[in-house]
Amino acid sequence: MPSTPQIRSQHVSRRTVLKAGATLLLSVTVPLRANAAQILAVRVWPADDYTRVTLENDSDLKATHFIVKDPERMVVDIEGLDLNPTLKSLVAKIQSNDPYIKQVRVGQNRPNVVRLVFDLKEEVKPQVFTLPPAGNYKHRLIFDLYPVKPADPIAAMIEKGDWSGDDKTAAAPPPSPKEQLEQLKPDLKAEPREELKTELKTAEAQTRADKNGKMVRMITIALDPGHGGEDPGASGKNGSREKDIVLSIAKRLKAKLEDQPNIRVMLTRDGDYFVPLGTRVDKARKVQADLFVSIHADAFVQPTARGSSVFVLSEKGATSSAARWLADKENSADTIGGVNVKNHDRQLASVLLDLSTTAQINDSMKLGRSVLGEIGGINRLHKGSVEQAGFAVLKAPDIPSILIETAFISNPEEEARLLDDSYQNKLADAIVTGIRRYFAKNPPLAKNRLT
Repeated sequence: MPSTPQIRSQHVSRRTVLKAGATLLLSVTVPLRANAAQILAVRVWPADDYTRVTLENDSDLKATHFIVKDPERMVVDIEGLDLNPTLKSLVAKIQSNDPYIKQVRVGQNRPNVVRLVFDLKEEVKPQVFTLPPAGNYKHRLIFDLYPVKPADPIAAMIEKGDWSGDDKTAAAPPPSPKEQLEQLKPDLKAEPREELKTELKTAEAQTRADKNGKMVRMITIALDPGHGGEDPGASGKNGSREKDIVLSIAKRLKAKLEDQPNIRVMLTRDGDYFVPLGTRVDKARKVQADLFVSIHADAFVQPTARGSSVFVLSEKGATSSAARWLADKENSADTIGGVNVKNHDRQLASVLLDLSTTAQINDSMKLGRSVLGEIGGINRLHKGSVEQAGFAVLKAPDIPSILIETAFISNPEEEARLLDDSYQNKLADAIVTGIRRYFAKNPPLAKNRLT
């Protein structure tokens, strides 16, 4: 009788003999190594702020890393892993314009251990951590490569030509309540402290002369395109992604605002990368923004939901169950986008909420009404009034802040409008008009505490 082929499976089982006429089928199972993790996807998100490398896998991975000098390299050893084509594809995903990674080499260092070697363009401060399954993602191993000397927000704006004034000294962070009290009775005879010197220089950079030679107060607006990078936000039926649409709208809005006199704009992200919610607020405060405008595209389980909305912060709870649901969804961005919990200030959200004042919320309501009224001229409103909820991104205690849900990306008709250049321009024009109306009735105060 001719011998029959052996068939292998991944599990040990008993020998099975089947007879069919004169044919004998012999099935022998051979044990393979158990618990071998599989890399499902690799992604790279380069940005000026930092570069993120993500390995998505079917189980939790253990990794160790160390830095090698001359030249700068980061070596990562991942246990419980065999090299596969998906992991090898990481090599081709490193872009030539990546600010921090020159190239990456991937190899099987030893059995059950894969080694990644990142050749770096400069010294970095890496953060390596894992994330449990969230949203549509399974387990993730994250490498965040931060510059040792991060760029100052104002210095970055000066480099891009977005910051007026000759002084390039970074703005001091907004004063704490204790500092404000200390400055109520300054010692006018004493030499000004370095902090006050910095503020004086910053105040000069925040003004410029008009055609008549009069010094004019510059207005700084922080625009916050929601989501980004690992966090795509909501998706439309035709495959559009919220993170792409809102970035496009924010860039149009930035250009239109900067066409106005005495206005400059800072984007919390200007590309496709993830920015934690607290970092978005921190960026706005570091440039001492006069306004914070977060831009999103709504979604709901029913495709019939439609309309634009404007939200401000609430200290006492949401004004509707829909607003509460939306705030919870937007606040989950850190979980989906991926925050390193060990380095994340868990108290940030509660502290910012505690510091939020009635005055800030009142100013936000005024801004929200002005913007909502203008948006209502180009699109149906989901609700005819400004709503309130506990959005983490609106919790800057000293900046009037609003969140705009431009339309429902989950509604096919509104998704088409959001993808239309003409509609994006009309929407940006409406927001600009709303902001101008707000400032016409609420001129910004001087930022220098000594004036």
